[in-house]
Amino acid sequence: MNEEVIVVRGGRPLQGTIAVGGAKNSVLKLMAASIMAPGVSSISNTPVISDVKLMGEVLSRLGALVEFSDHRVTIDTRTIDSVETPYELVAKMRASIAVLGPLIARFGKAQVAMPGGCQIGSRKLDIHIVGLEALGARFDISHGVIHASAPDGLHGSHVLLEFPSVGATENLMMAAALAQGTTVIDNAAREPEIVDLADFLVQMGARVSGQGSPTIEIIGVSELRPVVDYRTIGDRIEAGTYLVAGVLGGGPLTVTNINPRFLELALAKLKAMGSTIETTSDSVTISHTGALKPVDIQTLPHPGFPTDLQAQFMVLDAIAEGNSVITENVFENRFMFADEISRMGAEIRIEGHHALISGVKQLSGAPVQSPDLRGGAALVLAGLIADGETTVDSIEHIDRGYEDFVEKLKSVGADIERQVIDTGV
Repeated sequence: MNEEVIVVRGGRPLQGTIAVGGAKNSVLKLMAASIMAPGVSSISNTPVISDVKLMGEVLSRLGALVEFSDHRVTIDTRTIDSVETPYELVAKMRASIAVLGPLIARFGKAQVAMPGGCQIGSRKLDIHIVGLEALGARFDISHGVIHASAPDGLHGSHVLLEFPSVGATENLMMAAALAQGTTVIDNAAREPEIVDLADFLVQMGARVSGQGSPTIEIIGVSELRPVVDYRTIGDRIEAGTYLVAGVLGGGPLTVTNINPRFLELALAKLKAMGSTIETTSDSVTISHTGALKPVDIQTLPHPGFPTDLQAQFMVLDAIAEGNSVITENVFENRFMFADEISRMGAEIRIEGHHALISGVKQLSGAPVQSPDLRGGAALVLAGLIADGETTVDSIEHIDRGYEDFVEKLKSVGADIERQVIDTGV
């Protein structure tokens, strides 16, 4: 049996420019939102990654006509004739739960398999369900399937989220857009992808205000229209990943197609580590010479430090001069990456949701396995500065969120390639 791996040989300087693609965590929700407007919607700046292809399959199973071409997805929702998403697709990607709110809003019912996808935490759906129940939806969960209905339609309500969940905020925004009356979401998520979805909904004819703040107000409308051409925002996590690569490789490395405001805290941490940063309205240039200074990090919902950049920054702390602590407050299983980078010589001790890191002078190349999407990318970054050769397997995780990951790193000087190996199984 053959398997693809990424092979990295460390020690090469990195210089040049990398353009990031559209935000994975935004495009998936925009695609789901298109369900609510019968007609043809088109979304540009769409990354060619496996998660986006999977969401296309989910919509196709519902009956939509989905076409991908030149970083654009076109979705015709007039042909939707099902409200059921099958387990074999949903189990591969948690973001599939985003179709729940739109299906209830347009059709008054939905059957969505309990999602799977990441291995980084339980991420329970209680917050989604409680919020949608406040709008009038009813739920029955049996045999691994969420059965939802709204026999009396959806009605505006005040919803206080117990945690600023991105997914729950998005599902509620979409459902409330077609509900009767006004919905107010308090303790709402504030991520840039929330703002992007709100902007998309407004172009569909929804009445949304407060996006980007802890309180979002949605005044329901009777119908929504498809969006002819919407360009999604750049992917801040992809951008942050390449900026870390720029630090490891010295730079200067410029990342384009990204709003630096999306990465304010991450950029502040990079400056604290001793890196030099220059920004424009849509780019960040980073360079680094000399030793890295250790920094403490704690992940929090936006505008706090993003959990999706925690593993990448752990690579930096692993080779910094001194000790540091990374505290994971969002997902309980996100330190699986630490076990793998420890195989490369990193000195990391896990205590609950804290990673205690003692910087080492040099990492050593080793065979490692991607534990999840961001952890896999971070292992490749570790290989960029490790002595010798690093082989990263289970790279299907990386392909979920990074388009042309190897090619982009190679274009700025990395000694890296994808290889097919015979596992002998």
